[in-house]
Amino acid sequence: MSSNPMKSIEYIDEFAQEEDGAISIMNLFFVVVMAIFAGVAIDMSNLIQARTQLQVAADTAAHAALYTRDSSSSTVAKAKATEIAREIMPTGRFGNVLREENIHFGTWDRANQTFTVSSSSREAVYVETDRLSENANPVTSFLMQFVGYDDWDIVTPAVFETYRPTCLREGFVAQGIVDIQSGNDFSNGFCIHSNTHVSANQNNTFEAGTIVSMPNLALLDIPSSGFTRNDGLESALRKGRMRLRILTRMTDIMNGMTDSTSRYYRSDFITNPLPISITKTGSGNGRDLAMADMTPGRVHNITCTNSNGELRMAAETWSDIVIITNCEFSMLNGAAFENATLITTANSTDTVKTTSGFRLGVDDSCAGTGGAQLLTFGDIRGASGLELYGSQIMAAGDVEFTAQNEGIEGASIIAGGEISITSGSQMGFCGTGMETTFQAEYFRMAG
Repeated sequence: MSSNPMKSIEYIDEFAQEEDGAISIMNLFFVVVMAIFAGVAIDMSNLIQARTQLQVAADTAAHAALYTRDSSSSTVAKAKATEIAREIMPTGRFGNVLREENIHFGTWDRANQTFTVSSSSREAVYVETDRLSENANPVTSFLMQFVGYDDWDIVTPAVFETYRPTCLREGFVAQGIVDIQSGNDFSNGFCIHSNTHVSANQNNTFEAGTIVSMPNLALLDIPSSGFTRNDGLESALRKGRMRLRILTRMTDIMNGMTDSTSRYYRSDFITNPLPISITKTGSGNGRDLAMADMTPGRVHNITCTNSNGELRMAAETWSDIVIITNCEFSMLNGAAFENATLITTANSTDTVKTTSGFRLGVDDSCAGTGGAQLLTFGDIRGASGLELYGSQIMAAGDVEFTAQNEGIEGASIIAGGEISITSGSQMGFCGTGMETTFQAEYFRMAG
């Protein structure tokens, strides 16, 4: 270096103004900044992935818990939910993300979006999955730990609730064809569903708000006149398939008649679940049955010792009873059931035959009193003048009724086969008063 002070000063001044290599320093800053952003991105991606896994586990476990609770105790249902959660997020890798104390049964208020705990409820479930420091399974950060964020706590809730499809609560639902002939009127809210297809003749009226559904709308069977002669049908059409879960419960329903702890038990009018046994032999008059043979408030097991003939129900009002039988039935003209359940395990093509004027339920303007249920493992053939008020007909086979059924107001008809309604019937919709009908629960995420 020169010993000349002036030259030294000039050199320093030139060096201070030198710009060579400045970009390298800027790159260093950019690298540091990009590394910070990359670290945040990686950790955020890890957090999102962890939350998604927890949410899937919560949703699946909640569904499993509520589904299992439908037929089992809350203890069994909670055990099933935790088992499912462990399968989705194994404890060896994720720790214990769901514990039984974080599973609660109760009720869900959709309007107010609130959950109320009730340990005996089957209506809804609240599940919380988590990864927490206190449980030694938090989500570990990758780069954010260098700025003090070593790990993250995540909690994900899920609520599932039961519901009952409107069609299965009130309307005509069949696994096979629903065949509607002519001159029938369906009021607002009434539902017709087939898992095969619906067939309608002409001069039927479907009031606004009526539902007519099937898996494939192209299979709708109507005359060449199209929708012209079926007023409102086109607007009523909906596409969909429905699992008829209640038909698989018929044996459970029958067994529940003598089990006071069963949800199917008729506690409104049965005071003693111990059944009374009655045996019917032969045919003809030997198969006649009157209300005088019954004990109100009791369940009656009626056994037919041979297959010849039918159990003939007298033309009177049958009330406050349950009848379980292997017999075929014939309802004499004017027979009526109120606060009553009739179940037959017979499975012939004419298991139950009704004559003109057969009535199920009380004409109470949808008040919900006096409803009756008729269940068969076979078919039902009905004559004209059927009356249903807040009542239910359920058959593993077919259900068929002829003309002039003007007393239908609050009816649930469910068939594992076909439903056939001829002409001149008026189907009124209640929307209330169907509480005593047998229904199966369906499950959905609350929202």
